[in-house]
Amino acid sequence: MTDKIQFPKDFVWGAATSSYQIEGAWNADGKGESIWDHFCHTPGKVKDGETGDLACDHYHLWPEDIKMMKELGLKAYRFSIAWPRILPEGRGAPNAAGLDFYSRLVDGLLAAGITPFVTLYHWDLPQALQDAGGWPARATAETFVEYADVVSRRLGDRVKNWITHNEPAVVAWLGYHTGEHAPGLQDLNAAIRASHHLLLSHGWAVPVLRRNSPGAEVGITLNVGWTMAASNSAADLDLARQVDGMWARWFTDPLYRRGYPADMTADWTASGTLPNGLDFIQPGDMQAITVPTDFLGVNYYTRAVVRSETADRVGAAQNDPQAVFPAPKDPKHWSEMGWETYPEGLLGVLGRLYFDYQPLKLYVTENGASYSAGADADGHIRDTHRLNYLRGHFAACHRAMQAGVPLAGYFAWSLMDNFEWAFGYSQRFGIVWVDFTSQKRIPKDSALWYRQVITDNGFEA
Repeated sequence: MTDKIQFPKDFVWGAATSSYQIEGAWNADGKGESIWDHFCHTPGKVKDGETGDLACDHYHLWPEDIKMMKELGLKAYRFSIAWPRILPEGRGAPNAAGLDFYSRLVDGLLAAGITPFVTLYHWDLPQALQDAGGWPARATAETFVEYADVVSRRLGDRVKNWITHNEPAVVAWLGYHTGEHAPGLQDLNAAIRASHHLLLSHGWAVPVLRRNSPGAEVGITLNVGWTMAASNSAADLDLARQVDGMWARWFTDPLYRRGYPADMTADWTASGTLPNGLDFIQPGDMQAITVPTDFLGVNYYTRAVVRSETADRVGAAQNDPQAVFPAPKDPKHWSEMGWETYPEGLLGVLGRLYFDYQPLKLYVTENGASYSAGADADGHIRDTHRLNYLRGHFAACHRAMQAGVPLAGYFAWSLMDNFEWAFGYSQRFGIVWVDFTSQKRIPKDSALWYRQVITDNGFEA
């Protein structure tokens, strides 16, 4: 006899996407250039020279995509707004066509009984703002507030769930430190400044969103992995401290009134990265960052087990755990991204974030795995490994809730296969298959199983 894992009646089941990864229409209807447009159009930056110029063509196919969401039983849909579609130069007069697109999308979702969760920033900064300094410049934080005001004044009467930023750690470290993501810079000092201005822009934008969207819930989404030392050696434990400090505590601590971690500031000051310490912090900044929020979004994919001999790869540890902890590539335990399947880490992350920081509630805003299994002769896409990945992580969510974590919902990453940043189209995270030539969508077995989970609000363990 099997046990039934049952979720609360009001648990939110959804799926997530981001604008640059699915919309296409990169220069349509007055949209400006984003840093990802610029990055992808620069030779050598993205695998096979691929771009998000067309992606899933969601900009034109959104009615079909909403119909698909409804057929899958989704209760909520998390998507992001393309900043340069709203403000082509980053600020100034709004682009009416861009605002109209998202207004139609929101109306379509609500008509289908699907709750919109809007992320304001999922990495596609207007190139004009990058040319003026990007996130290392304080002015970009000020401009983000203008953008948040424009969007929320238009959509705030209908959108009641807002996320300011998606994964500011990735924006800062991969965009400005390692250069793996747009804008492709390699300057740790600039990355640290970017991290502060990302958090500051969040703090400044929250009251604007509350004003323009009465009764709305507002939060931020962080990517937090489960970091472990490979041994109890002092060197391994210290490296784990650094990785956790850089990827998790540097963002969670200031949001929850602890300031920036002193150990990380000391490390970077001693190394010469911050010769003048945190001199970019101005009076009132840290108080602004601690603005009360209604929830914390958590993106979790894998764990990182770190060894001291890879100290020069601290910045890559969470994104490439196999590089620091080699293991067999058994698809039962490792996705095609080289990320380990470790649902126990999600349990640990949820528990840690709640019991250490006490957010009012949490959402798993992204969780998923990349497998490229296509259709069989009978047309079915038997993505068994993804289905098992979801099953294990759903169980981890339930265990966290049993332990007292106020987890309010789960968003699968991703609704459909899409442009996977520097990996181009080589990685497929979707629960729905996309033929990027015909734009045909085919729900995978994981999507059909997920639909039943939503219907039953649970599953057999």
